[in-house]
Amino acid sequence: MNLPKPISRGKLKHSFAIAPLRSHFLWVRNQQKKRNLHFYFSLLLSLGFWAGGDRVLSQEVINQGFATGGNLSGTVTSNTTSFFVEETSLELIKTADRAAAEPGDTVVYRLSLNNTGTTTATDVVITDNLPLGLNFLSQSVQGAIFENGTTTSVSLSGVSNDNRTLLFAYSSLAPGQTLNVVYAALVTPDAVRGDGRNTAQETRSNLASFLVRIRDGILSDCGTIIGRVFVDKNFDGEQQPGEPGVPNAVIFMDDGNRITTDANGLFSLANVVSGNRTGTLDLSSLPGYTLAPNLYFIERNSQSRLVRLEPGGLVRMNFAVTPATESVSDRRRAEPAEASPVGTLHATSLPSHQGGQE
Repeated sequence: MNLPKPISRGKLKHSFAIAPLRSHFLWVRNQQKKRNLHFYFSLLLSLGFWAGGDRVLSQEVINQGFATGGNLSGTVTSNTTSFFVEETSLELIKTADRAAAEPGDTVVYRLSLNNTGTTTATDVVITDNLPLGLNFLSQSVQGAIFENGTTTSVSLSGVSNDNRTLLFAYSSLAPGQTLNVVYAALVTPDAVRGDGRNTAQETRSNLASFLVRIRDGILSDCGTIIGRVFVDKNFDGEQQPGEPGVPNAVIFMDDGNRITTDANGLFSLANVVSGNRTGTLDLSSLPGYTLAPNLYFIERNSQSRLVRLEPGGLVRMNFAVTPATESVSDRRRAEPAEASPVGTLHATSLPSHQGGQE
């Protein structure tokens, strides 16, 4: 049996034929006299495949019928009919309105499906897979057909959402037309655990993807530490007006970070892992100063500070110092005397009496 050859561009290396598909029908003329007439239809297909970069553009399908019957001397063969089935070529492009986003942002995606072939694509369905943590906003969907420089708004025949898998259906796409689908998605805190990559495909198109870099934003697992090294004149551990900051002081963090204060004695450290964090003041970086004693909080009489940093939080870590020449006793003498404790004996002088009696 000679099989028809497919029309192709370049060299076709692989092809095969499907064996004839046959069916038969029983024809009854009347109840008294029966004559059997069998019809056989054969459908011959020649299929082509991708081979060495060559692409089959169309296929020829040939149909022929055969008939046999009790009153026929042999098999009657019908004429042959044929038609060409051309390949539909679709090209899909996926874009978005931003390259980076953080929880709370809205990302607007655009799908552009272009029919670059010579036949109309029917029953178009684009499957779009959203990344983890992006919620589809159904009210935001818009569709349009672009052709010959003109854009016409259209209604999609179907839009469905199933566990971050979106389906956009359209009836048909003629050659040269481009179907544009625009929709929005809300970035949730779960997005920081995903990769931010979105993929989309129509069964007859390429696989398109777009990557949105997800930033932590204010919902980060890290926090910020701020503080100041200052001269504490009243030994209360808190900076008051008239208590200046100390520049070039060095603080070492528990993770090894080394921080130096600015001209006003201020410092800050961002992106610190949340949890219990410890900072230690390096007194060797402050010649002429020593740690200021705290008269109100015993735990602050130390070079180290322990703080609890929450995810996305902000904590303060202050260090109070005093000139090394000023002692606590000097400070206490400058303060008003306090009442003497009960039971303390005070020496008094008695008047002296000389000679004679009163």
